[in-house]
Amino acid sequence: MEKKMLTTDRGLLLYIIFSIITIGIYPIVMFTKVSNEVNLVVKDGRSTMQYWIVWLLTIPTLGILPLVWFNNISSRVGNELVRRNLPYSISAGTFWGWGFFGVLLFGIGPLVYIHKLLKAVNILNTSYNMEN
Repeated sequence: MEKKMLTTDRGLLLYIIFSIITIGIYPIVMFTKVSNEVNLVVKDGRSTMQYWIVWLLTIPTLGILPLVWFNNISSRVGNELVRRNLPYSISAGTFWGWGFFGVLLFGIGPLVYIHKLLKAVNILNTSYNMEN
């Protein structure tokens, strides 16, 4: 059975364009795919919740669940980059610095974070594709 190749070309520009065109639906679909890929690639005994569930529970959790989700996925991806000795760095601190407090930088911080997360996942997926 041939394994499916994971996406390695996600980027910020298309993220922004598709987010606008789909009126915010694209990020839900894309982050759900990212969570599936992280669960496949990262073998740490943990599991990242499907993003569409996080999105549905955003209001009932008063916006806390998405913060926890991005914190956790950043940490898992960063730890796997280190484990695989890949030359890129992301962590929960990246999320809190750029994704959360970065909004104070004229609103561009979260976009910097999304870029960093997508790049990190692309690098992990490339590594995974090469070994499988």
